[in-house]
Amino acid sequence: MYTPPAFAVDDTDELYEMIRQCRLANFITATPTGPMATPLPMLLDEKEGEKGVFYAHLARPNPQWRADVVGDALAVFMGPDAYVTPSWYASKAEHGKVVPTWNYTAVHASGPIEFFDDAERLLDVVKRLTDLHEGTRKMPWAVTDAPEAYIKAQLRGIVGLRMPIASLQGKRKMSQNRPEADRRGVRQGLATSSRDTDHTVAELIPI
Repeated sequence: MYTPPAFAVDDTDELYEMIRQCRLANFITATPTGPMATPLPMLLDEKEGEKGVFYAHLARPNPQWRADVVGDALAVFMGPDAYVTPSWYASKAEHGKVVPTWNYTAVHASGPIEFFDDAERLLDVVKRLTDLHEGTRKMPWAVTDAPEAYIKAQLRGIVGLRMPIASLQGKRKMSQNRPEADRRGVRQGLATSSRDTDHTVAELIPI
């Protein structure tokens, strides 16, 4: 990922938090016949391995897990994003030398990939992913709420994946390269947008 120094995020804890805020990642592998990608919710185990380990699962009919993988796999986590019109820049009125851009956050994680279909390991991944996403609900659903035989049958339809993190890159492009007056204009413009995501991005603009 191309990351100018002004937009780079290097702190590991901050990168982990950015990942936790993304509920769905793009899991990408290179194969002899071309790239393959699957949108997946991925679980980050920060305490395992040197830099952390991702766990997830794919549908068994998904051909991605059967294909030969060339090099490391890549997980792409995209955070909030917003279009930025040059009309919000104070610089537009001063000299007009401005163009549109896009603000966004992203984390790219890569590492070797292991696919597995051991029932106990699969059940552990499914339980941990479920607990992660159900944890904030007032009445969280648990895997044990479903009949045991039903869960066992469902596990036969998926394949697990484990990806130790070898490389972690983060980017937060939030108009840091613009003068303060321009950043204030962007923040105000996004705050009055009709898109909820724009409001989130507005709060990330440094002033």
